[in-house]
Amino acid sequence: MTSRSRHPGDSAGQAVPGTASAELLRSEPGSRPRALLLAAGLVSAGAVALAAGALLPVIQGGSPGFTAAPLLVVLALAPAAAVLYALATGRSGLAAGLVLGLTALAPGRLLLDLQLLADGSLAARPELFLADRLLALPPAGPGLWPLVAGHLLTLAAGAFAAGAARDEAELAGELDGRRRWRLLGPVLGVAGGVGLLLAPLGSGNAYLLAKNAFEGPTVAMAGYLMLAALLPLTALVAVSSPSAGVGKGGFAGAGLAALAVGVPPVIAGLVVDRLSVAPGSVVVTVAGLALVGLAFTRFDVAETGEAVTGDLAGEARLPGLFWWRLATGGLALLASAAAVAGALAPVLKANGPTPVPETPARWLLLGAAVVLAVPALFVFVPRLSAFARGVVAATWAGVVLAGAAVLSAALSVTEDKAVDPALFGVDLPVPLPDKVGYSAGPGVTWTFIALVLAAVAALAAVITGVVERDVSDDDAELDTGLDGTRASGNVLTPLVAAAVLAIAAFGTPVFTAPGYTAPGLWSHFGAASWGLLGALAVVLGLYALVPRSRPAAAASALAGAALVLGLRAAELPLVGSEYDGSSAGIGFWLALGGAVVTLVTAGMAVAGARPAG
Repeated sequence: MTSRSRHPGDSAGQAVPGTASAELLRSEPGSRPRALLLAAGLVSAGAVALAAGALLPVIQGGSPGFTAAPLLVVLALAPAAAVLYALATGRSGLAAGLVLGLTALAPGRLLLDLQLLADGSLAARPELFLADRLLALPPAGPGLWPLVAGHLLTLAAGAFAAGAARDEAELAGELDGRRRWRLLGPVLGVAGGVGLLLAPLGSGNAYLLAKNAFEGPTVAMAGYLMLAALLPLTALVAVSSPSAGVGKGGFAGAGLAALAVGVPPVIAGLVVDRLSVAPGSVVVTVAGLALVGLAFTRFDVAETGEAVTGDLAGEARLPGLFWWRLATGGLALLASAAAVAGALAPVLKANGPTPVPETPARWLLLGAAVVLAVPALFVFVPRLSAFARGVVAATWAGVVLAGAAVLSAALSVTEDKAVDPALFGVDLPVPLPDKVGYSAGPGVTWTFIALVLAAVAALAAVITGVVERDVSDDDAELDTGLDGTRASGNVLTPLVAAAVLAIAAFGTPVFTAPGYTAPGLWSHFGAASWGLLGALAVVLGLYALVPRSRPAAAASALAGAALVLGLRAAELPLVGSEYDGSSAGIGFWLALGGAVVTLVTAGMAVAGARPAG
């Protein structure tokens, strides 16, 4: 009898996962009411601080573009009210999840506010400040410090709520029931993350430059990138929580935090002259609302107390596995096609009679498309699907690595034509001449589309892996490429060695050439460095999962990581050959060594598999 066929009375003293008793934890051993009360207090104090910051000027002598204080106060206090309500009704799991969802997005929101301290004239925050004249490094006002304090208090609350959430998960046991609607959470997170990378609003105001995350000021760019990465990650963690309460709270907390970022620009675009609503903020707002709405759906069959047998659960999910595999392979192939278009289409276009330079990184993007497309084709082969899906879950990082390099090259040389000052309400006696330079070509658009599709394909691959494991647990005769063993414990030593080599490979130049400065992680950090950092994070994350993975899953993940390292080494022939006098750098040899060690580790993981304990 599987865990899904247990009735509430089958396990004495054990709360049935997904039922009300798993959420209404008032006096169970292991729960942390004091820590949760402290977390709720800190969140409430942080909400009050955020509300106070909305009532005070954030720039000395400045004012917001519209009367946004009531809206900002509601957005600040609503999450704290939800946490207090959950505690008052005894839903400690829901309260812990809410706090953690808010905490996860607090660092990115903090960076967005710190842009007002770095240079408020470059911040696209009309709900807090809208300049009416040219300003150079305007001083921060008294309202900025309560905003900073509010985010720091929210971060502190998360430290106390984490232990309570962990206790809830332990009491809930293994994730039970069919996951149904919760699988949409990470998809909504990715959609919201994409919206965060787009321009928050449209502007015809000469004193407010609305740019996307990559073109904006440095501190704000870091904030948007962090939010774009943490929103889907938070939703994915909520999906994996055995406690339905923690999972729902994670969705609701992340959704409320996303609304605090997305709603103000939408309202500003509607009510402020010369500002307009942009798709990015609309997507963030819709994703936030959907995440909050998802918290009101039923997470598990067992949540309503109904008994579901293992056979019925397996039958219910078999069609889901087919469609998730279809989505994984299809999205990966679409990402590859977009990457090919981004590599072959012009990345730059001239605004005058200036020759258009080529971007050497386009060949790396073409190679990344091939590395992703080949395993994606095998996802459609039933007996190889599970292994190929694991490889896709890694090789999507190659598109990130190459795509960031292409976008960096475009951003470093683009310069839009001068605008007509009359469009901004500024009258000049002599019109400004056009500037001769470069602007982004269709290759930039296709590259950005490839990045988005690759991220969604990776998310689909992760969800497919979850469904594969559930199906293999319910139906032993189903061939998913997974068995009931774990990778050998002997892989720890080569895994550590591979991780060290990977860190060094992504942090050192693959090739050197006269006059060429390679982007890095420790120095010369630029837009391309985000691709290095993203690919490294994926590889290290796969290494961390190997010891607790089944042999086939471990081998597929390691094979994908080896391909990413191989793509890193391939920068020498693909990109370095475009530079005169180029030669192999130490990063080339480190990447090759890391790929070899990773492949050896994959073989060891399968050869020395041990029973799961």
